[in-house]
Amino acid sequence: MSDSMHIVCPHCDSVNRVPADKLHGQPVCGKCKQALFDAHPVELGSSNFTLHISRNDIPVLVDFWAPWCGPCRMMAPAFVQAAAQLEPQMRLAKLNTEEAQELGARYNIRSIPTLALFAGGKEIARQAGAMDAGGIVRWARSKA
Repeated sequence: MSDSMHIVCPHCDSVNRVPADKLHGQPVCGKCKQALFDAHPVELGSSNFTLHISRNDIPVLVDFWAPWCGPCRMMAPAFVQAAAQLEPQMRLAKLNTEEAQELGARYNIRSIPTLALFAGGKEIARQAGAMDAGGIVRWARSKA
């Protein structure tokens, strides 16, 4: 029997236990029955940020961004492309710092876009500035 991993559903925020050897087999949420990985970043906010970074047993890469930020908007498609390449070994998520200003302040986000990589609920790496998909993937894999 393989070890199980906790994966937070990107749709309903339920914590699922998934056998590690089944992560690549398109697992679905036990509660809402939607795919746990759909090659798109999860939209996080004040209500579910801590749950996703602390309860996922895979690293979570968070893009701290704002809608008025030109480089953030330019990087958005690259972040989606990176999600398609990094899942299911890593969860990608976006946090709008205009809507969750307290989280931007808590994590001392001084420029956007800023990528922060979390593992076990703790920040393990950070990179400020826009990147293309290949740069995001290389950086994330080198830090995870």
